[in-house]
Amino acid sequence: METDHVEKRNAAMKKLLLIISCILLSIGTAGGPLVMRLYFIHGGKRVWLSSWLETGGWPIIFIPIAMAYCYRRKTEGPSTKLFFMKLPLFIASAVIGVLTGLDDYLYAYGVARLPVSTSALIIAGQLAFTALFAFILVKQKFTSFSINAVVLLTIGAAVLGLNTSSDRPEGESNKEYIAGFLMTVAAAALYGFVLPLIELTYKKAKQTITYALVMEIQLVMCLFATLFCTVGMFIDNDFKVIPREARNFGLGETSYYVVLVFSAIVWQGFFLGAVGVIFCASSLLSGIIIAVLLPVTEVLAVIFYQEKFQAVKGVSLALSLWGFVSYFYGEIKHSKQEEKGKEAEISEKKKDTPEATQVPHQLEP
Repeated sequence: METDHVEKRNAAMKKLLLIISCILLSIGTAGGPLVMRLYFIHGGKRVWLSSWLETGGWPIIFIPIAMAYCYRRKTEGPSTKLFFMKLPLFIASAVIGVLTGLDDYLYAYGVARLPVSTSALIIAGQLAFTALFAFILVKQKFTSFSINAVVLLTIGAAVLGLNTSSDRPEGESNKEYIAGFLMTVAAAALYGFVLPLIELTYKKAKQTITYALVMEIQLVMCLFATLFCTVGMFIDNDFKVIPREARNFGLGETSYYVVLVFSAIVWQGFFLGAVGVIFCASSLLSGIIIAVLLPVTEVLAVIFYQEKFQAVKGVSLALSLWGFVSYFYGEIKHSKQEEKGKEAEISEKKKDTPEATQVPHQLEP
């Protein structure tokens, strides 16, 4: 009974953690592109700075790490460790961090050249690549519901691509537009590879993966991604240009720095949410949540930036919601089948050992 109680408590905690991670991922997915685009719309031009902001908020992770440490110290005593990460896992996290930094630059370059509605193509490619690499790297099992969700969400996002020709920003050359488009596709492919790679790292790690360790992994990843982008900022002289760009910013100098800080915070929520969902569920679910929030980003872009909401965006919204419902219906059905299987297994064991049922429960406090 004690073991069952602990398992139920752990399962409840994992569900709560999954909900929190989904909320963080949702805020980051919908808010990140909008804040980044706000910077470019009002006069910002530094692509390396924008990519740096995507992971530059990494010190925020020290807050949950410290809270987890204080809780462990209270329950386990002063001998508990502050950090659990071992060298092999540190190296793997650093490599993924560099790849994330490169992806940050590709994504920021695309957002600088394309409107929010057009950058939605990133999600279309990303989900397809996430599903592909999840199958190759972590042997992700697909059900008819998850396949249906991937297809619907990919089609729903790709439908938005039919509208890109009318969304080209004024004064932008065809060459710049194509470069931005190709960069977004490259960013989609790379991040579609990174998500299952993180899941593979969890599986191959030669130590127990707890959420405290997940936050350490995220800290190292964001640190190395930020270092990668910092080198780019030095090469591009971004640090020298920032004060002048702030003075000329369309919303004012103070608003310029507020946008930068808020961007760093929102993007950090995105990454914390993504690794949390991977830890609690899978990289595929992380990709699906990102994809289903595409229409939300579209609606917010219409509200805040007065972008046009054509019929194709309505179709995309319907397909995305359909795919999202399909995935979670399949997950609920699968979890119910697993519970029935466990109950049947327990009842079979009780039949095989009838004397066990006669032993009183002495473990209860």
